[in-house]
Amino acid sequence: MNEWEWQLLEAKKPVDDLRISDIEVRPGSRVKLRPRAGGDVLDIALADKTAVIESIEQDYEGKIHLCVVVDEDPGRDIGLMRQPGHRFFFTPEEVEPLAADDHKSGEVKLPRILVAGIGNIFLGDDAFGVEVARRLSTRKLPQNVRVTDFGIRGYDLAYALLDGYDTTILVDACPRGEPGGTLYVIEPDRNDLGSAEEQRCAVEAHSMNPLNVLRLASSMGPLKRVLLVGCEPGTLGPEEGQMGLSEQVEAVLDEAVKLVESLIAQISTGNNSTEELSIEKVSSGEDSVARSVDNTQ
Repeated sequence: MNEWEWQLLEAKKPVDDLRISDIEVRPGSRVKLRPRAGGDVLDIALADKTAVIESIEQDYEGKIHLCVVVDEDPGRDIGLMRQPGHRFFFTPEEVEPLAADDHKSGEVKLPRILVAGIGNIFLGDDAFGVEVARRLSTRKLPQNVRVTDFGIRGYDLAYALLDGYDTTILVDACPRGEPGGTLYVIEPDRNDLGSAEEQRCAVEAHSMNPLNVLRLASSMGPLKRVLLVGCEPGTLGPEEGQMGLSEQVEAVLDEAVKLVESLIAQISTGNNSTEELSIEKVSSGEDSVARSVDNTQ
C-alpha cells in the first residue's frame, strides 16, 4: 500500500454499526459466517461457524469489512494482543446476524464468562488453578462460558480481561493462613486496586501475580466483574521446584470444580449478589471446606 492509499484509509471515518438483513450489528454482535462460494479456502473452512464482530472497518475504496473472532478459536483469549490468524475479515454479505441479537427471537442473552486457570505446575500446589481448568475443560459447560489455562501468562490474561467478558472467574492458589485445601470465593474491589503508579506495575512475562494483572488490565481499560476461586496451598515445594499437588489440595479438586460450576450457574441466571455466595460449610472427606466471599486486602 503506497502513501496515497494510506492517506485515503486514514481519512475514512470509523464505522460504529451497520444494518444486515434489517438487523443492526456493531462490535460485540454475534454472527454466523456464510463465506461466498469460490472464496478463500480458509474462509470456506469457517462456513457456519459462529463469531463475534471485533470491529467494522473501511478500506480506502470505502468497502466495508467485518473483523471477526471465531467462537471456537482458543486463540480468541489472547485478547487485544491476538495476531493475524485469529482475526478474520468478511463482507456484510458473508455473515448472518445471530438470533441472540434479535430480540424478536425471545432468547435471553447470557452473560459471557471466562474461567481462567492460573498457576505454575513446577511449584507444588500453585498448580491448583491449572488442574481445575483442565478438569473443567472436560465437562459440558454452557456456550457462554470459556475455560482457559493461562498458567503463568500474565499479559495474555490482562488482555483477556478486557475482551468483553461480563465476569471473569480466576482460579488460583491463595495463601490466607487457613489449613491446606481450604477453598475461598473472593471478589476483589475493582475500585481499590492501588494508585495509578501501582496500576502501571510491570507484569513478569514468566510469572503470574493476579493482583498485578488486575492492576495492569485496569490501567488499560474498564475492568468488569472479577471473582477469585482460591485454594489454601499445603506446600509450594522446595526451592528447586516440585511437581504434583499435596494430598490436601488434591482432595478438594472435585469440590473446587463444583464450586466454579455453581458460580457459573448463578451468574448465568442473573444472580450477582455477593450475599448469596456467603460463607458456607461443605464436607470434603474428613475435612471441612470453607467457602467465603470477601474483599482482597
